[in-house]
Amino acid sequence: MSRYPRDLRGYGATPPDPQWPNGARVAISLVLNFEEGGENCILHGDAASEAFLSDIAGAAPWQGKRHWNMESIYDYGARAGFWRLHRLFTGLDLPVTIYGVATALARAPEHVHAMKEAGWEIASHGLKWVEHRDMPEAEERAQIAEAVRLHTEVVGTRPTGWYTGRCSENTVRLTAEEGGFDWIADSYDDDLPYWIEAGERDQLVIPYTLEANDMRFATAPGYIEGEQFFTYLKDTFDTLYAEGVEGAPKMFSVGLHCRLIGRAGKIAGLKRFLTYARQHEGVWFATRSQIAAHWAKTHPAKRFERPSRLSRDAFVARFGAIFEHSAWIAERAYDLELGPAHDSAIGLHNALARMFRSASPSERLGVLTAHPDLAGKLAAAKRLTAESTHEQASAGLDALTDAERERFTTLNTAYTKRFGHPFIIAVRDHDKAGILRAFEHRLNNTKEAEFDAACRQVERIALLRLKDILP
Repeated sequence: MSRYPRDLRGYGATPPDPQWPNGARVAISLVLNFEEGGENCILHGDAASEAFLSDIAGAAPWQGKRHWNMESIYDYGARAGFWRLHRLFTGLDLPVTIYGVATALARAPEHVHAMKEAGWEIASHGLKWVEHRDMPEAEERAQIAEAVRLHTEVVGTRPTGWYTGRCSENTVRLTAEEGGFDWIADSYDDDLPYWIEAGERDQLVIPYTLEANDMRFATAPGYIEGEQFFTYLKDTFDTLYAEGVEGAPKMFSVGLHCRLIGRAGKIAGLKRFLTYARQHEGVWFATRSQIAAHWAKTHPAKRFERPSRLSRDAFVARFGAIFEHSAWIAERAYDLELGPAHDSAIGLHNALARMFRSASPSERLGVLTAHPDLAGKLAAAKRLTAESTHEQASAGLDALTDAERERFTTLNTAYTKRFGHPFIIAVRDHDKAGILRAFEHRLNNTKEAEFDAACRQVERIALLRLKDILP
């Protein structure tokens, strides 16, 4: 058995209406990463200096040495950049979410005081601003716990939001399992929040951004002037705002760093964007905790039976009758690479239909012959499956006149004699008159054409059955 864990389906073609407060057309989350004093540095017990997200082109770690230039660039973020951004946001009375590295916060008491005085949300950005890629699971779990402990000690309240950034494949699971976060953000896969299941816990994920993010000033390809940053933010805003006007509101995250956007030349682009966005009606500037609270109230987590997570026996018991009396199709489908994409009616139908299509002609014929005649003897004797009984009743085939019953009997006999299997049609797509017209028309098909037509109808019936029980 193979299970594919990535969720490539998401909300699909019909994302939910977030119903932002006051009918807002877009929700904007301003995030300020506070990492200065928590980065790689031998003073912090690390093996080498930092080399990530600075204005030093091509920076590389200095093993066992302090990198004075790198340290001073990070220092600028705390000494000057933070306060420039603090004046901007408090002057505009805009809510901000801080991604605070716990050890950085511990080294910056005046900054923490200013964040709290401004009413900003202070979320956790991990214990240290270091790479987690190769970190053993036990060590990462311990660091998460220590980050929460230290954050609580320094800030006075525990963090209820989390973003690692330089995460491992285990980070999302481990932070969800920690159990105390209203939201986590180590994901870049959607324009709206969504729920994941972590054991018995339903965890809200509020996706973040690496492109509407000033980190692009320090990466290639990236921004080289504030005007480019403004243009990208404006274009993103305009697109999302238009979608909101059309009835599909979204969320817009803006990622910022004290040592990057805090520079005088770069912040000008951010100022232009904030002025532009604030000129529009129906814009909700919110912290991520505010967004999380709204989402939990408006779109609470709802669990359902996910096909990709069932045992073989449960899977076959649940879906073995989707193709009439042909549980072998479900048995074979169970061994496919199933995942979240197959937890919907359309997704699971594709998996089952693949097994039907790849079966031998004799096996497929067996599926056709497993179907009952329309309004035939099995129906009269009430020996149809529950699915077939419901389907035939939906088209009124359980309440025929004597003349209609006689006509169906004549057509059934002629059809079966000609093609060797019952006439099959997705009756829920038709009324009695339409079914009779299709019956008479398809009697003129060649055997090959009718075999294909019947197989397509079998697949259609299966899809309709799945839509009755899955999203």
